[in-house]
Amino acid sequence: MTEEKKEEKTEENPQENKEEKKEEAKEEKEEVEVPKKFKSLVEEIEKMSVLDLAELVKILEKKFGVSAAAPVAAAPVGGAPAGGAETGEEKSEFNIILSGVGEKKIEVIKVVRDITEKGLKEAKDLVDAAANEPQTVKENVKKEEADEIKKRFDAAGAKVELK
Repeated sequence: MTEEKKEEKTEENPQENKEEKKEEAKEEKEEVEVPKKFKSLVEEIEKMSVLDLAELVKILEKKFGVSAAAPVAAAPVGGAPAGGAETGEEKSEFNIILSGVGEKKIEVIKVVRDITEKGLKEAKDLVDAAANEPQTVKENVKKEEADEIKKRFDAAGAKVELK
């Protein structure tokens, strides 16, 4: 169809134009064959609004403990086997993860500043973020230093994990 004819149709009957655009959009979509066992489920999902779908995804993530994000596989460094802790060796380096702040937020900020040598704003931002989800404070720390840092956070009322 030429541009002039499209414009004429738009001016003559806008309803026909909308239907035509819908048909073109359907043609552009790739047809996906849905197995019989999922047909009714897919039909129900097609009827849902985007907001309802987003809510459904969140519920399913919480229910099954999964994420809808695309999986990213990290290759082990230096040819080490995946899951190095399973080889019977004791870990010598740990990552310090702040998983909870507690009631003494200012004390926790002071500990973060001392450990990371960050400024006040950066330390505060890290602690604020840790209130919502666990944050890595320091990586690749020797066992003795990690235990000492954990004690400092515990004294400040924060929850820390060593991984």
